[in-house]
Amino acid sequence: MRGSQPQADTCSTWGCAYGTPLGDEHLLRTPHRTVAVAAVAVALTALAGCKDTPSAKGADPATAPASAAPVAGAFEPEAALEEAQKTPYAATMKATTEVAGREAATMSGRANLETVFTGRMEVRTAGAPAMWVETVTTADGNYVRDRSKAGDGWIKVPRSADNQASYAGYAKLLLATGPSAKKGMENQGGVPVYHLSGRLDIEQVASVDPRTHRSMKAKGVTGFDCDQWIDGQGRTVRFDQRMDMRGTAGANKVLFSEFGPVETFTPPTKG
Repeated sequence: MRGSQPQADTCSTWGCAYGTPLGDEHLLRTPHRTVAVAAVAVALTALAGCKDTPSAKGADPATAPASAAPVAGAFEPEAALEEAQKTPYAATMKATTEVAGREAATMSGRANLETVFTGRMEVRTAGAPAMWVETVTTADGNYVRDRSKAGDGWIKVPRSADNQASYAGYAKLLLATGPSAKKGMENQGGVPVYHLSGRLDIEQVASVDPRTHRSMKAKGVTGFDCDQWIDGQGRTVRFDQRMDMRGTAGANKVLFSEFGPVETFTPPTKG
């Protein structure tokens, strides 16, 4: 991609939510085009969502009651989250973003969570022109390449100083909203999980994810609803979010699997 400089910075929060806690880090800009709309950028950045989209209302997980039957391996979320924040871990992530009820982007890869974000991700957008971007975030920077262009090389861009990845922080915010956030034990893929659900004001996000807070606020997001499922070690297994960006509805669904110790991500080589 010589002669074109993508402004990119992968984040947590697939940040958080995608959120990370995953700004405009998932926009790929060149002098000739901007691939992906602002709505997709916010959704990919935040991964901590808001208003229901028309298509999401019928399947809103917050409206589904937790099973009344006892679930083996039951636990209290507060204790599990304390453990998660003490022990960073790596996870495989797969996320889908919807804008105005239609699939707009997907992201997949592996990243370190509950610590400074590092990882390797691929982001693809639907529609034309489509975007296919690969990113590697290391301790010293972000490496980006446009996979939609044959032979395109890696470009290094600075990483943000506050690029953290803490989904446990979001879960604690949900718990702080009161008893209604605790939906009870459920199963996700055969794993006993605790379901949390609630609405957060955008200003609350600043305390756990300042980078996502800045990006969402700049694009008109004032608050959001999200559903989060954590396992017995406080690790997020699923994170759903719904948001409204100046009249455009967006939704994210992020799945986490293959948990393991923190991994080292090194700068990519050619190819």
